[in-house]
Amino acid sequence: MSEFLVSLAFSLNVTGPIFLILMLGVYLKRIGMLTDAFVEAGSRLVFNVTLPALLFISVSKTHISETANFQLIGLAALLTIGTFLILEVFAYYTVKPTEDRGVVVQGAFRSNMGIIGLAYCANAYGEAGVAAASLYLGLITILFNILSVITLSRSLHKKDQGIMPVLQGIAKNPLIIGILLALPVSYMEWQLPEIVLKSGEYFAQMTLPLALMCTGASLSFKSMRQDMHNTVSASLGKLIFIPFSFTAGGIWVGFSGIELGVLVLMSFAPTAAASYVMVRAMGGNSVLAANIIALTTIGSVLSTSMGFAIVKSLGLM
Repeated sequence: MSEFLVSLAFSLNVTGPIFLILMLGVYLKRIGMLTDAFVEAGSRLVFNVTLPALLFISVSKTHISETANFQLIGLAALLTIGTFLILEVFAYYTVKPTEDRGVVVQGAFRSNMGIIGLAYCANAYGEAGVAAASLYLGLITILFNILSVITLSRSLHKKDQGIMPVLQGIAKNPLIIGILLALPVSYMEWQLPEIVLKSGEYFAQMTLPLALMCTGASLSFKSMRQDMHNTVSASLGKLIFIPFSFTAGGIWVGFSGIELGVLVLMSFAPTAAASYVMVRAMGGNSVLAANIIALTTIGSVLSTSMGFAIVKSLGLM
């Protein structure tokens, strides 16, 4: 029981501030301080500027030669693609209307690795955890964005225009561009000019509060009741199906210690705030996306605590 309480306190310290900022967005929208125009502009700013800056800074600081674990990253990529395909089939048969299928699929598989996942790893393993998770974060985030563009384009019927618009959407995605630009900087271990690094860090520090406040301002509890089936389906996928699949996959191939820890903790992170930003930018049901983020952020406190305690009690991490 004490192990569970320690894990619960650990999760609350990470997810609690996230939830409070979400609720602040709800409150500021209710009193009129945040407007729809602000939320629209803020979401575009996060998607096009601050989140790419955060990913660029995070990946560029990673020393690939020292932290690369391509067996871990390869397994995570295979598990991501495998669970994505299962979720696509599930959404095809259970999610209505059709336009919401991509929102549900993305909400279920896309983890908030850059904020909460990285914080989990830092709290669990210190600097070693951050180093092990950084390249994992960069490369799997590219895959997340590619799969997100594909599923949202399919469900929003943009596929009717052919495959080229989907490929162009992937190539022009600011998040993917930010990571790809950072990879050679990381690999060559270039030292960025201090003025560039400091400016990028200022933008990066804006990402979490701005994205979460815009997400909170878009929450609709009335809509959550109406879309309860889709919200709960995506949330159960994110809180149970994805972590179970990744944990089982890691144990099956023989991972333990920090390798298994990174895989497990990254998968237990709730739905990424970037999923709301991308859905809104592509014209999807952003209210549903915001509701999924809120519900998984609340639920992840319990699911992460239970999962972390169980795996740790088995002596595997």
